[in-house]
Amino acid sequence: MGATTIGAMVGAAVDGLSGDDGVADGAIIGAVTANVLKVVLPLAITYAVGWAVLRGAGEIKDRFFGEAA
Repeated sequence: MGATTIGAMVGAAVDGLSGDDGVADGAIIGAVTANVLKVVLPLAITYAVGWAVLRGAGEIKDRFFGEAA
């Protein structure tokens, strides 16, 4: 199952808990959210890892060459 399908199923289930109306709008919101997260989450993780590597490289440079003025 793809992320879009799972997102739609979760959205429909959450929307169905309220019992007010149909679950189609929750399924649509869940599918859209899943697709957005497929793009945003890898970007956020890549940014965080890159930031950590850059910070670590700066710390190593400071240990070997001293603090920059």
